[in-house]
Amino acid sequence: MTSPASPAQPAATPGSAPDTPAITSASTTGGAVTDAAAAAAAESTAVAMAEAAATATTKAKAGARLGGAVWLALLVVYIVWGSTYLAIRIAVETMPSFLSAGARFVTAGLLLAGFLLVRQGPAGLKVTGRQLASSALVGVLLLTGGNGMVVLGETSVPSGLAALLVAAVPLWMVVLTAVGGDRPRPAELAGVLLGLVGLGVLSAPAIGGSIQPGGVILIICATLTWALGSFASKKIPMPGNVLAASAYQMLVGGLCNLLIGLVRGEQRGLDLGAFSGRSWLALVYLVLFGSLLAFTAYAWLLRAAPLTLVATYAYVNPVVAVLLGWLILAEPLTGPTLAGGAIVVAGVCLVVSVSRRPARRKPVPAGPSASSAASVSSGSSGEGATRS
Repeated sequence: MTSPASPAQPAATPGSAPDTPAITSASTTGGAVTDAAAAAAAESTAVAMAEAAATATTKAKAGARLGGAVWLALLVVYIVWGSTYLAIRIAVETMPSFLSAGARFVTAGLLLAGFLLVRQGPAGLKVTGRQLASSALVGVLLLTGGNGMVVLGETSVPSGLAALLVAAVPLWMVVLTAVGGDRPRPAELAGVLLGLVGLGVLSAPAIGGSIQPGGVILIICATLTWALGSFASKKIPMPGNVLAASAYQMLVGGLCNLLIGLVRGEQRGLDLGAFSGRSWLALVYLVLFGSLLAFTAYAWLLRAAPLTLVATYAYVNPVVAVLLGWLILAEPLTGPTLAGGAIVVAGVCLVVSVSRRPARRKPVPAGPSASSAASVSSGSSGEGATRS
């Protein structure tokens, strides 16, 4: 950077200082200005380098987090959970709703807890009181409120329609995020409104009387409860061992399902011999694949991947469920089902695609030192990870 020109020297007067010291003083001043400018330029460069390094570190961490394990877990949740709607529909053909759901999760929770005891000993299930309470709360929201109401709703709602209704979960995520203080983007709000229109179209058969409206209402309530549980699991202290967290969630959620089933009187006239062979097979499939495999993968994904990416399962599951229901149970593909499902999926796709875009970074002023700039950059990265 070129130093500013020295001012013109005045004519010498009697008694004034010699010219040479004046020139030296001006040169010193110019040198100080030059040094200050150079220092400012160096500081600005250091700030830019620190910000670039922090950004690169954040991207590296994100890339590591979204590795092959994440995509494999997503594939399991996509396919297996898409098929569980069919399995639930087959199970409740001859089995009571909440008792079968309770048996499913209690059995899966005991198997998972036993696995942890064998592999890790008592330390594998060791949690603090707060972590246990958090796991219990999430288990009740996800498995009693969420899954339990879906199971009950599927006694009168086709599996494909149930899956399409459940596709609204990411829309509730946006609403909950907004309630939590994060202002949603306009496109996210547009996606929510589009999804609500789709839910209205999907509910048309219930309004017309061809499907019981109570089942549709139950499943819509289940989506909100499931979203609450997923949102809460990001905000409250959960056990460090994701398998232990899944075991406690399934045990508590399953016991609550059993309790509700008993309160509803589902045990009256219960005859195990009256359960069909395919209902038993469906229940076994739900325990081994739907709970032990897919639910554990989902619980792990809630920690290892952005919530908006995890929520994409909600628009892949319906495609799998509708196809399986049509192929195996000959469930009809009506106009409202296809149109409403397409609208819901479009709304969810809009929400997720917008939510996955990185937030616009604020420019870092040139004033702070390199260390403070790095801390600002690191703080911004952390905030983005929290909101994702």
